[in-house]
Amino acid sequence: MGDDSSRSWLALGRLLFGLGVALQAAEDFRDMEDAIEYAESAGVPAPDLLAPLASGMMLVGGLGTAFWRLPRVSTGAVATFLAVVTPTMHDFWNAEPDDRGGERLAFFGNLAMFGAAVTFLREAYSGD
Repeated sequence: MGDDSSRSWLALGRLLFGLGVALQAAEDFRDMEDAIEYAESAGVPAPDLLAPLASGMMLVGGLGTAFWRLPRVSTGAVATFLAVVTPTMHDFWNAEPDDRGGERLAFFGNLAMFGAAVTFLREAYSGD
C-alpha cells in the first residue's frame, strides 16, 4: 500500500466499515430488550450482561476502526465478536424453516464483515 491513492481508498473502506459496525451496534442499544431476548433464545449464558457488553464492544470497535484509533484493539474486538457470534447466533443450518432464510442472510453478512475485519486487523499489525 505504497501510494497515496491506495491509502486513501483504504482509509475510506475503514471509515465505511467501522461506521457501519458502530451504527449496527447503536441499533442494538436502541432496542436492547430485543437484543437480550434474541441472545437468550440462542442459548447465550447471562444474556442480560453479555448482549450489552457485546454491543458496546462493537460500538467502540467500530468507531476505533473507522477513525483508526487503537487499531489493533478495535479491529481485534470486531473480528473476535464476529468470529464468535456468526456461527453461534446465526446457525441457519439448525434454524427453524421459517427463520432459516433470515439467519442465512445474517450469517453471510457477518462472514463478509469478518473478512473485512481480518483485513483491517492485518493492516493494524503491518504498521503501514
